[in-house]
Amino acid sequence: MKTLVIAIGGNSLIKDARHQSVPHQYAAVVETARHITDMLERGHRIVITHGNGPQVGFILLRSEHSRGILHEVPLDSIVADTQGALGYQIQQALENEFRRRGLSRSVSAMVTQTLVDRADPAFAEPSKPIGEFYTREQAEERTRVDGWRMMEDAGRGWRRVVPSPAPVRIIESDAIRHLVTGGYVVIAAGGGGIPVVADEKGILSGVSAVIDKDLASAVLAAQIGADALVISTAVEKVFLHFGAENQRAIDAMSVAEARRHIAEGQFEAGSMLPKVEACIHFVERGGGAAVITCPARLSAALDGGAGTRITA
Repeated sequence: MKTLVIAIGGNSLIKDARHQSVPHQYAAVVETARHITDMLERGHRIVITHGNGPQVGFILLRSEHSRGILHEVPLDSIVADTQGALGYQIQQALENEFRRRGLSRSVSAMVTQTLVDRADPAFAEPSKPIGEFYTREQAEERTRVDGWRMMEDAGRGWRRVVPSPAPVRIIESDAIRHLVTGGYVVIAAGGGGIPVVADEKGILSGVSAVIDKDLASAVLAAQIGADALVISTAVEKVFLHFGAENQRAIDAMSVAEARRHIAEGQFEAGSMLPKVEACIHFVERGGGAAVITCPARLSAALDGGAGTRITA
C-alpha cells in the first residue's frame, strides 16, 4: 500500500471560460473523482491537494464590486474560503463515487495553514498577479488608497501583485498523516495552504500572500513520508520545445536532467516550471518518485505507462 499526494490543477476544476460556475466546477470535479477512486481501489492511501487561482480571482472581483458596501476580505481568509468550498465539492464527489462503487471509505476535507518565512525575499518583491485588470489611473488610486502593489500585465492592464513566498511546512501535517494512516482520504493544502508566519513564541498570524500549490504539495508529501507525488495537469506528459515543430514528450528524467532542462529555459514560469520544481523538491527530500500527467492517465502513470516520471 502506497501513500500518494495527488495535486489536482485548474483543469480539474474549470474546463474553460464558458464553464466557470459552481455547477460547472462540480461537474469537472466529479470527473476527476472517478480517476482518483480508480487508484483508491488499488489499495493506495491518498491525500489530495488542489489549486484555487480562478476561485480567488472570483472572490476578489466580488469584493471589488461591493467596495464601499461591505468590508474587504483579507487574502488569507479568501484562501481559507476556497479551501472550504472546493474541499466540500471534492469531498462530496468522492463520497458519491464511493457509494456508486460500494466502497466503504471516508473523506476528510481540512482547512490547513502553510508556514512561510517572514524574511522570505518574496515579501520585499511581490510578483504574483491576482484579481482583475485595472487602468493605469485605477491602479494609481489603489496604490494611493489601499497601499496595493500594482504591475502592468502583458499589455492587458494593471493588476495587483502579492508575495509568493516559499512554503516551509504544513502546520497540520501530523493530523493529515494520522488520518491517512487511519484510512481516510484527506483533502488538504488547498491553494497552497493559508499563508501564515510565526513570531518568536510560535504564535501564528495570516499574511497577504499566495503560495504555489505544487510546491506546497511537495512539501506536504515530504513531511508525511509519501511514496509518490502526482501532479495532475492539462497535458499527459512534460514536453521539450513545447508548442514548436520539434516538441518532444519526456517519459522519464532524473533530477539532474530536469535541472538541465530548467537551465535551458524549457519550461514556462507560469506553467510547467513550478510543477517540475515541485517534483525536484520532493525527490531530493527522499521521495520515491514524482509524476506529472493528466487526470485521465493517473492510474496508467503510476504503472509507468503514461505521464512523465522524475526520480533521483
